[in-house]
Amino acid sequence: MANKGKRVNMSYRILGEGKPVRLFVAGLHGDEWKDTSDILENIEAPQTGTLAVIPLVNRSNYISTLDDRYFTEIGTSIIAAVEELKPEVYIEIHSYSAENLKKLTEPERLNRIGVPAFSRLDNDVLLGSVSPYIRRKYFPQEALCLTFEIQKDNNLSKKYAMKIMERMKEFTSKEDFLDCMLKRYPLQAQKAIEDYRNFYGLSHEEI
Repeated sequence: MANKGKRVNMSYRILGEGKPVRLFVAGLHGDEWKDTSDILENIEAPQTGTLAVIPLVNRSNYISTLDDRYFTEIGTSIIAAVEELKPEVYIEIHSYSAENLKKLTEPERLNRIGVPAFSRLDNDVLLGSVSPYIRRKYFPQEALCLTFEIQKDNNLSKKYAMKIMERMKEFTSKEDFLDCMLKRYPLQAQKAIEDYRNFYGLSHEEI
């Protein structure tokens, strides 16, 4: 696999070079870094384009990324990287406790907290949207912005998430991702498309 070297910024590490630019972040709050940071610490450069990684954003404080304060307080390094790099692909890697699985995936989540429910992939890896705050304010409509949640204390979940990240770092656009998802996870992909349309108020002909 190509690895064109590593360049380190104060807040992120660069793998590869050129377009497209992808930004992956982990260890966003609380003790999530214990489950997620090493995924990005060990990831290699994509075959084409650039991958910027922030393996550890914050190791102690917990503010939900759905709270606007997150990105103005403990998550400022993410915003700085987004503004500087202008990534076409933005991925957050979180972790969750098994007892919260139902709460994260129930349809009522949209009415309860204002964001769509996560979709369940293999080995209890969850797929969902990022915070509306960062999505609307810092990314164009055509950008691919996703959250993946790993189940804590589940080695299979973590290993599968690592495989997903290896695949995600090669995607060059939202369309590439959706094509892959429609083949592997058709129901989850359709939900992701519907969530995206609803988020932007698009018609069924637009995506």
